This record gives sequence, C-alpha cells and structure tokens, in this order.
Amino acid sequence: MSRRCELTGKAVLTGNLVSHSNRKTRRRYLPNLVNVTLTSDVLKRSVKLRVSANALRTVDHRGGLDAFLLKARAEELSQKAVELKRAVQKASVEVAAA
Repeated sequence: MSRRCELTGKAVLTGNLVSHSNRKTRRRYLPNLVNVTLTSDVLKRSVKLRVSANALRTVDHRGGLDAFLLKARAEELSQKAVELKRAVQKASVEVAAA
C-alpha cells in the first residue's frame, strides 16, 4: 500500500536532516494518513478511504464527500476515488432528472 492520500494525492516528500554540525543526511517526510469511513449522501452508502488529515478538513470545508469529489480533478484522485466520482456524478444527474 503506497503512502498517498486517495483524495488529494499528497505523498511522501524527501529532504535533508541537518545536524548541529551541519551534516546532511536524507530523510522522508511522511503524510499524516488516516483510515476513515466517509458517507456519500447521493449514493446513500459509506466508503472506506485512506486520506490525509488535511483532506478531511477540505472535505468538511467543501460540504461533504460528494461536493469534494465533484469539484476535484481526476488526476489528483486515486483509481478508487475516480470510480466513486463517476458514480456520484451519475447518481446526481438521475436525482436531478427525477
């Protein structure tokens, strides 16, 4: 399992750990990933995703998982999230037509 947020695409960064003597050694900056269950109002079901804490704040800010997915670009999302986005788009069109 890769260390990548399924919603924002945030991944591992690399840099230098600089000691007091100014020695530089490589280190990794890991994203703050959490396993969460988010509910989709349009699909009327819950979805398990591995997202960053930053993405959780963004989902809340945009008004829920459905609003986040409709606004997000497909390049940032994981394959699972892209399929979820397509399902939300399809379901929202059906709800609007009815």
